Amino acid sequence: MKLAISPCPNDTFIFYALLHQKIKIDFDINVQYEDIATLNQWAIDQKFDFIKLSFGCYPYIKDNYHYLQSGSALGHGCGPLLLAKGDKTVFDNQSRVDIPGKYTTANLLLNHFYPNLTNKTVCLFSEITERLLQNKSDLGLVIHETRFTYHLQNLNKIADLGQLWEEKYNLPIPLGGIFYKKSISQDMVLEMQTAIEKSIEYSWNNQDEVLEFCQQYAQEMDKDVMLQHIKLYVNEYSLKLGSLGNQAIEHLFNTAP
Repeated sequence: MKLAISPCPNDTFIFYALLHQKIKIDFDINVQYEDIATLNQWAIDQKFDFIKLSFGCYPYIKDNYHYLQSGSALGHGCGPLLLAKGDKTVFDNQSRVDIPGKYTTANLLLNHFYPNLTNKTVCLFSEITERLLQNKSDLGLVIHETRFTYHLQNLNKIADLGQLWEEKYNLPIPLGGIFYKKSISQDMVLEMQTAIEKSIEYSWNNQDEVLEFCQQYAQEMDKDVMLQHIKLYVNEYSLKLGSLGNQAIEHLFNTAP
């Protein structure tokens, strides 16, 4: 069985026990790590059985994939940020915007709240702040660890798109989830879903062991930043989406173009 996830701390934290055979499962897992924009494209190409995706990608792959009820990144105060260099606060429709992927939830939210910002360049998410500092772009849409470190880089926050979402709809912001091919047997889907729940529980109970593994892949190697990231993105919705989590995802789908 082929699995693809991102190297971000929340994904490596969630899957640690499963990938290190701490959790028993009746099928072998071959894992591959890539950035979220690449993962989204791989799903469009139908390359993996289970795959971490932006929820913003779902409208493009819904005929072939559906999402699990465990393993998601969804919550409060965890949305993408729109940043600019220095003290710049003024921008217009011609402003150059770097985004972390066409099919990301971040880009879907940007389209929703700032539909006139159309002069976009797709970049690897970890390169966006450096491009801002080099004046290669006017605005940068950032995700993951960058929300904890941007203020150290002479960058300022223009908008928190997750906060805009929460204020407008009173729902948690759905960022990404674990999707499966609809052709996979339901028994395998349910087994994976349960295994992810157990893997998350193992990680919280064995943090030092798991964080050492996460640190091998994290963009921000500072342990405190990494732990902040994990605590923000691995939460009750990661264990089970529940009715509110599913409602938020459905509402996000309804806002897609």
